[in-house]
Amino acid sequence: MNRRRGTGRGGYTLLEVVLVTALLAVVAAIAIPNLILEIRGTQLETSAEQLRSLVELVRANAQMDGKRYRIRFPREDEMDRQGTDVQPIIERADDPLEPEDWTLVEEPWTLGETLLRDCWCIQVRLGRPTIEKLRDPEASMAEELANLREDFDPEYPPVIFEPDGTAPWAVFVVTKAPRDLTPADLDDTVPRLEVIMEGPTGMVWIQRALYEDELDLFEQNGWPIVLRRDFFDPRHLTENDVLELQESAIAPGL
Repeated sequence: MNRRRGTGRGGYTLLEVVLVTALLAVVAAIAIPNLILEIRGTQLETSAEQLRSLVELVRANAQMDGKRYRIRFPREDEMDRQGTDVQPIIERADDPLEPEDWTLVEEPWTLGETLLRDCWCIQVRLGRPTIEKLRDPEASMAEELANLREDFDPEYPPVIFEPDGTAPWAVFVVTKAPRDLTPADLDDTVPRLEVIMEGPTGMVWIQRALYEDELDLFEQNGWPIVLRRDFFDPRHLTENDVLELQESAIAPGL
């Protein structure tokens, strides 16, 4: 009895393998650079979101432990736990009789890269954000800085959380600008995001820095520059845009 031989192919020819490999290489050459650009394009936003999460964790731990916590950035010639001078440092006052004796917090939630590669915090501002403070931050923070019992760079004061979780208003300015820039160099050409914490309530949101013409618009209309909602749109705001943002903002807690 004759049996028919199967006509199915048992494998691929060398030419087919070469063609498929070449096609995959072409696709990778096109896709990978675009993917890298996309990842780099979201690094600033991701860094700001991770910093927000860390601030919220610091506040929560202060409440749970009933102790003072603070978040700060490395001083000059000081390193963080990642071996860089970029990542925030978390400290706790363990002895209520020594409220200014700070101990480094080394728990797992403090580890990791909060600010991604090329992102860094160029400035920390204390106090409720106003146009006057934006235009002259050092003079406007004189009172807040005077209340600190340690000497700190006025551009990087620590943000202290009390045992009930309350803290002063604080603004963390995150950017991908070159590290040799200073807050005095910041203008409309320097992309940056502001992680804003309403200290008394603990609410934290992220908004891009307002442009000079937008600050003029807010000043002319007597509007507060705190949006109380996330805002990343790079387009210039019109008066109608601001009114819509204000309608969708979360009402102040205090």
